Amino acid sequence: MKRSKTSKQWMNEHVNDPYVQRAQKEGYRSRAAYKLLEIDERDHLFKPGMVVVDLGATPGGWSQVAAARVGQGGKVIALDLLPLHPIPGVEFIQGDFREDSVLAQLEEKLGGRKVGLVISDMAPNISGIGMADQARAMELAELALDFSVHHLNPGGAFLVKVFQGVGFEDYVKLMRSHFGRVMTRKPKASRDRSSELYLLGREKLE
Repeated sequence: MKRSKTSKQWMNEHVNDPYVQRAQKEGYRSRAAYKLLEIDERDHLFKPGMVVVDLGATPGGWSQVAAARVGQGGKVIALDLLPLHPIPGVEFIQGDFREDSVLAQLEEKLGGRKVGLVISDMAPNISGIGMADQARAMELAELALDFSVHHLNPGGAFLVKVFQGVGFEDYVKLMRSHFGRVMTRKPKASRDRSSELYLLGREKLE
């Protein structure tokens, strides 16, 4: 099948992307690792020994960063619909985060331990219909927030990818009702044309 002009353009941009090239050199599974590294450099998200849950983990760039930062005494549990090639120090669950049975598996792996940090880079499969894609993205963000509210330690943190558009302001208000501070981050590794932002909730309220 002949490639469309748009897919050729994307492929050229991807191959020439400095973050893609750097990830290949430094052994990260995706350029997204640099978004998390930059946010962590600024906000000091990780602590040795911490329990971290990574939602929407595949291909694993964020899980790689998390496992390295929490060290052997920490615990990283990753979850995604798609399979994840094993990463040392990361326990993986394949399944749909919206299903109760998958959440039950996650809770079992936690073994009663409260989570210090939830990170979510989840995004829906893009249909090209803006309103529908935005609604699906916000649904995933709301589910990630709900999980965080129920599983984070008091004082814990939550980092989530969102997209500017319908529902964004309401979501920020909702986060503010659960966290002492909510900040917006747009890492350099985020493409300029992308409407993605990261919201960081700190000091989870009891």
